[in-house]
Amino acid sequence: MARGERRRRAAAAEGARPLERARAAGRRDGRAGGARGSASGAALAVVVLALAFGLSGRWVLAWLRVRRALTLHPAPSALPPDSSSPAVAPELFWGTYRPHVYFGMKTRSPKPLLTGLMWAQQGATPGTPPKLRHTCEQGDGVGPYGWEFHDGRTFGRQHIHDGALRLTTEFVKRPGGQHGGDWSWRVTVEPQASGTPSFPLVSLFFYVVTDGQEVLLPEIGAKGQLKSISGHTSELGDFRLTLLPPTSPGDTVPKHGSYNVFWSSNPGLPQLTDMVKSRLNSWFQHRPPGASPDRYLGLPGSLKWEERGPSGQGQFLIQQVTLKAPFSVEFVFESGSAATGGNQASGRLVGSQLTQALESHAAAFKERFEKTFQLKEKGLSPEEQALGQVALSGLLGGIGYFYGQGLVLPDTSMEGSEQKMDPALFPPVPLFSGVPSRSFFPRGFLWDEGFHQLVVQRWDPHLTREALGHWLGLLNADGWIGREQILGDEARARVPPEFLVQRAAHANPPTLLLPVVHMLEGHDPDDLAFLRKAFPRLHAWFSWLHQSQAGPVPLSYRWRGRDLALPTLLNPKTLPSGLDDYPRASHPSTAERHLDLRCWVALGARVLSQLAEQLGETEAAAELGPLAASLEEPGSLDELHWAPELGVFADFGNHTKAVQLKSRPPQGLVRVVGRPPPRLQYVDALGYVSLFPLLLQLLDPSSPRLGPLLDVLADSRHLWSPFGLRSLSASSLFYKQRNTEHDPPYWRGAVWLNINYLALGALHHYGHVEGPHKVQAAKLYHELRANVVRNVHQQYQATGFLWEQYSDQDGRGMGCRPFQGWTSLVLLIMAEEY
Repeated sequence: MARGERRRRAAAAEGARPLERARAAGRRDGRAGGARGSASGAALAVVVLALAFGLSGRWVLAWLRVRRALTLHPAPSALPPDSSSPAVAPELFWGTYRPHVYFGMKTRSPKPLLTGLMWAQQGATPGTPPKLRHTCEQGDGVGPYGWEFHDGRTFGRQHIHDGALRLTTEFVKRPGGQHGGDWSWRVTVEPQASGTPSFPLVSLFFYVVTDGQEVLLPEIGAKGQLKSISGHTSELGDFRLTLLPPTSPGDTVPKHGSYNVFWSSNPGLPQLTDMVKSRLNSWFQHRPPGASPDRYLGLPGSLKWEERGPSGQGQFLIQQVTLKAPFSVEFVFESGSAATGGNQASGRLVGSQLTQALESHAAAFKERFEKTFQLKEKGLSPEEQALGQVALSGLLGGIGYFYGQGLVLPDTSMEGSEQKMDPALFPPVPLFSGVPSRSFFPRGFLWDEGFHQLVVQRWDPHLTREALGHWLGLLNADGWIGREQILGDEARARVPPEFLVQRAAHANPPTLLLPVVHMLEGHDPDDLAFLRKAFPRLHAWFSWLHQSQAGPVPLSYRWRGRDLALPTLLNPKTLPSGLDDYPRASHPSTAERHLDLRCWVALGARVLSQLAEQLGETEAAAELGPLAASLEEPGSLDELHWAPELGVFADFGNHTKAVQLKSRPPQGLVRVVGRPPPRLQYVDALGYVSLFPLLLQLLDPSSPRLGPLLDVLADSRHLWSPFGLRSLSASSLFYKQRNTEHDPPYWRGAVWLNINYLALGALHHYGHVEGPHKVQAAKLYHELRANVVRNVHQQYQATGFLWEQYSDQDGRGMGCRPFQGWTSLVLLIMAEEY
């Protein structure tokens, strides 16, 4: 999954030193790429000066490459101007675009207004501070949690299990006005077990954060209750936020709550949780009428003007309400322009009106879901239908909006030497994208996103166009897109410093082309109009991949960025491939030929060639057509990657099987290379990589290579398991082997949903076209689909989560959770949409 050192990334990190160096480099470069119009003129001036001062041509070329790496691509955007603004897309301006928090909303803006929820169970552990919940974490004991319903635009319902508590968070948006309309939240807190003799005392914290000169004016009511917050921003105009008194669930009669409030300057989004924890240090009494008092820790702040920070820093205002479960609290945002536009006449969306809206949206979601995916009609059980709804909702509810500057290490390597560079800041860019995991990977990953959008586009094609347009907006002048997008303070705070930098020489599988294939096949006029605008960027991206990752012989390709052969590594990883620790040649070299990369390039050439033909791009079609034909020519693929001694397709490189990790105190586990020594040969590592010509449907149905691939796929000694196709043959020397003492196996046997989805799509295809393997492919398709769906469903029933990967031994969920990125493909597998 190209996550890097996955477990090390769980640690929080400040990332200060790389950022300081990058900012310094940005000042030296004049923030290369910030002004596209003057880039060519500035480059020419530097060349002239360099020649005047006698600097070498090598230096000039290196400088130009740095300049291009840090300059945005000049092609027109695939999206309309200001496509994220409330004027252009009001229905998408507000959303749950903060996937790393349990519940929160923000605007699609570089300087957004943010809202969020924290909570704490008071007195759960006597003598210790309550556990404050805010951001989704792997190890905080919360769970299961996730969206039951989320339509990607206007409505969502989420359930969160936290020890003795069960929280339900719901929201509804209502259109109107010129600033994105109104919205209402309802948060319901109930005991986990029915008939609980003593009800827990719970504090909910509702907050709003600004990021600059925006105005917030709180209005305080009796007993410290914050009646409302009035505000104004340039994008939202006038608005009002109101926290209503708590009620019993399903009732409108108020319950007694105790209130605390805190108002300060914005400490920085990553510091919000710690700030509230540090201020949660004073004891108060919750005393409902006629009941004995309960002590709780509360915020000791006030609403004095002088307690706010300097102008321009932004504001952080948080209201704490404390009472015993069960109860519900509603939080309402009202836009001034929506009120004048007619929403005022229909009243605030609260109480019974909110209940009615939530029920109406839930019913509409379920009806639309069945119409779109037809799971009931296809005979799926009610429980499997619910799994499908959760898979879709979790993916949509994980979509985020990010804005910031990434750190890039330009590619300055040239024949015979390599220039040493510090990373530099890429220009500020927005990104509207799904995320693999709210708890562990709450940011954009390039090769994940193509799989995400296969699901999203069936539900809402406009959202897919928005996401693809944003990703293509990240292209630099060479056509490169960074494989991991760490944009903004909140995203950066969750990544260790050593993983912040994206290297401009490293690629990633071009999976964004998968939804493009679906667009081409669907003939939707809106999709085709989008593809016409996007074509120059798609072409530039593919051209960069094809040229920059070229291999040692024509029509071969090699992933740049393999790890070095360090003494602690069993097999140097290939993070850019997305398959991380999948075994490659034991001794990395420039002689390598990577099968999966060649197949991705072949798919890209086919898709771009077809798109160029359809759009009438004759020059591009004349370039791409012959390339696609050459890459799909069976003899070329056989010559470069068919390994007769292995009976399958394979990588090629400097390799020996005589490699193992052995204990060498005091060093620990170290790599030992025995005999025979490495030599240029095909790499014996049967697994997902071996299947890529099949997975991407590059083989003719009558190909003599198709049968052997189907045979190894179906062999339980190799890839077949009762829970899906395993990533590496059970007979491989690398099967379930650690890569280092501290790096357990990742793509060395576990079952991954994205590759199983590709396999099912291929089997479905070959099982429906005439050829000698039609019957075998169809049989394997039905068996594999049943295995995958059954296991994902069973694990969801047992744990309440979709998982990153699944054990090939017992089917249990493994890795991080919830993982409602590409594991949500289980929905398309159930719907048989490939």
